[in-house]
Amino acid sequence: MVRRWAPALVLGGVWWWAVLRLLLEPEHAGLVEGAVAAGGWGLSLLPVHVAATVRPERVAEEPDESGAMDISP
Repeated sequence: MVRRWAPALVLGGVWWWAVLRLLLEPEHAGLVEGAVAAGGWGLSLLPVHVAATVRPERVAEEPDESGAMDISP
C-alpha cells in the first residue's frame, strides 16, 4: 500500500511547492513551477469515471423446464 501512495504524496508535495512558490514569490518563480502547477491542475480535471470497475455477473431470472438455470449472456 505504501508503494501506491508514496508517489502520489511526493507528486502532491511538489505540486503544492510550485503553487505556493508562484503565489508567495512570483518574481523568483520560473518556468518549472508554472509547468508543474499547470500540469497538476490539468490532471485534476480528468473525470473520475475513467477508472475501471468490476461489474457483477448477471443472475438468471428463472429455471428452465428441466430445473437448470440459464446463465447465458
